[in-house]
Amino acid sequence: MSRKLAKTLISKIAFMILLAVILIFTVFPFYYAILTSFESGSELFTVEYWFSSFDLANYKSVLSQESFVQSIWNSVFVSFSTVVIAMAFGLTAAYALGRVQFRGRGAVLMIVLSVSMFPQVAVLSGLFEVIRAMNLYNDPLALIFSYTIFTLPFTVWILTTFMRQLPKELEEAAIVDGASPLTTLFRVFIPLMWPAMATTGLLAFIAAWNEFLFALTFTLTNSERTVPVAIALITGGSQHELPWGNLMAASVIVTVPLVVLVLIFQRRIVSGLTAGAVKG
Repeated sequence: MSRKLAKTLISKIAFMILLAVILIFTVFPFYYAILTSFESGSELFTVEYWFSSFDLANYKSVLSQESFVQSIWNSVFVSFSTVVIAMAFGLTAAYALGRVQFRGRGAVLMIVLSVSMFPQVAVLSGLFEVIRAMNLYNDPLALIFSYTIFTLPFTVWILTTFMRQLPKELEEAAIVDGASPLTTLFRVFIPLMWPAMATTGLLAFIAAWNEFLFALTFTLTNSERTVPVAIALITGGSQHELPWGNLMAASVIVTVPLVVLVLIFQRRIVSGLTAGAVKG
């Protein structure tokens, strides 16, 4: 065996080992959560790495709580509303920043992006005062408002990057045909932007679905809380009991929809994230 062939073989083996380690590191926690969600009683304190039982008691216990089911619907409503609003503002802003020539366009884009660099804690108190002044405390609209603020910057950034790569001839042809800017955006550009829209929409949905700090601060009652807060507030039969089975079952219920969405839109996500990486 030549030295070059041996080097190539060792590189492939090292790459496969690294890939296996990364896969185990990322997938194993979710796998173990699923494994634990089907266990109950003393089985929860026994370390096992294979399914030994399929007891649905934990799932029945979690789904029998009206407050948890209501929190799922709250998360669905808040997340979808955030995506719709962020996409509506993001598309129009991306058209202005990506296609319209004006002085300071790059500076505006950098300012928009810099907003996402602020940690949530830094703006929590000020945002709380704004929400209270708007009389939105303990209202899903408070979460939609705050989530949109934090998802809009990266939505504008990704859509603008993609918008810049669209052929200029399409816009010129639309202008010649008498199309207005809105007509050009909705009838010419948007049909070509589905990969970027799928990427930004899914990222915004995941960010809103998993957000905890604002949901904990801006909501008070079980009827208005979202899923992350509802999971954190799951308690056992006494103050000394920590219901691991229920917690794992609730986590699996919340995580599975996100995994399914990513698997469905994985191709569009990849093409949307790589948009603008190569200028053709």
